[in-house]
Amino acid sequence: MVVRMRRNRSETAKRRSHHALTGAALVKCECGSYRLPHTACASCGKYNGRIVIDVVARAKRQTRRDKRRQTALRESGQISEDKEKETTQS
Repeated sequence: MVVRMRRNRSETAKRRSHHALTGAALVKCECGSYRLPHTACASCGKYNGRIVIDVVARAKRQTRRDKRRQTALRESGQISEDKEKETTQS
C-alpha cells in the first residue's frame, strides 16, 4: 500500500538541503584561547577588552564547594578515606 500524498526523492532532498550542520565560528581572545563571538572568555574572563568575569574568585568558590561536598560525603559514609586518597593520588 502506498501513502496517498507521498513526496518523491527530489522534493525530500530539496527540503533536507537546509539541514546541514555548520561548525561553530570561533574567535581568538586576547589571552590566546578560542571563544564564541559575543561571549566572555572562559579562561581570562574578558569581553570587549574589559574583565567581566572574576575567574580567580570563581575558581576559589569551586574549590570550596568541592571540599564541602567531599566532607559531606565522608561524613555520610559514602566515601571512605582509602578511596579518597586513591582518587587524589591519581
